[in-house]
Amino acid sequence: MEIVYAHEDPQSPGASSIFLAGPSPRNADDYNWRPEALGILSILRFRGTVYVPLPRDGNWLADYEAQVDWELRFLHMSMVIAFWIPRELTTLPGFTTNVEFGMFVASGKIVLGYPAAAPKMRYLAHLARLYNVPVHNDLTVTLAQALVKTQEAKR
Repeated sequence: MEIVYAHEDPQSPGASSIFLAGPSPRNADDYNWRPEALGILSILRFRGTVYVPLPRDGNWLADYEAQVDWELRFLHMSMVIAFWIPRELTTLPGFTTNVEFGMFVASGKIVLGYPAAAPKMRYLAHLARLYNVPVHNDLTVTLAQALVKTQEAKR
């Protein structure tokens, strides 16, 4: 599995790929769900590329637009976008995530996951149903569904 962090380029751009979309921590005290997601993808034996919209070293660049541009590039390029939204309104509100979800909900390449207790998810869940997007309340199941979608995208 190749892990590509923000502002990096993949070594194998044509490989099966999953973008890990969802709220990102802005400081070291905020919950970061992506290491757990990467561990699950490893256990599931995913052999493709995983795009992680966080800086590898934890230091965000001052150029905000470069971050947005990187994310948009790889959201479009990825075979599957796995949205995991452990929304917490104070530290992980997911405002950008909401916009990204809306941009790609009709693409046929997303899966949506969120903890059952996550607040303010009714609208996204409703949109997901309207567009036949798989919805799960477990991170492992969400990522397993993302792997299934990468196989479907290859056909």
